[in-house]
Amino acid sequence: MKKFCCVMLALLPLTAFAYPIDVQKQVNGLSIDYNAYDTDSDIASIQVNNYGTTDAICKVVFNNGPEAPRTRKIEVPAGKHTNATAKFTRTIIKMRINLSCSPK
Repeated sequence: MKKFCCVMLALLPLTAFAYPIDVQKQVNGLSIDYNAYDTDSDIASIQVNNYGTTDAICKVVFNNGPEAPRTRKIEVPAGKHTNATAKFTRTIIKMRINLSCSPK
């Protein structure tokens, strides 16, 4: 049993590829929230939720460090959610996302 536990602990780092995600949001008084995901080792995604009664236009900037930032512009209808993703050529070590939204 001890050997089995040692093998499982040794394999644990091989299965984890999660990276930290820092999100800074500027919502200008809107009822906007987000869920950020580490989809793959080189893909990041964010789900933007609009809980208000006003449609919003959001700009999402994905920054992986040495690579050029990826910018996505999305429209989030009132009471709905929208996803934005970005693929990078290198493995992501730390993802920084800037989310800025304004009323439509």
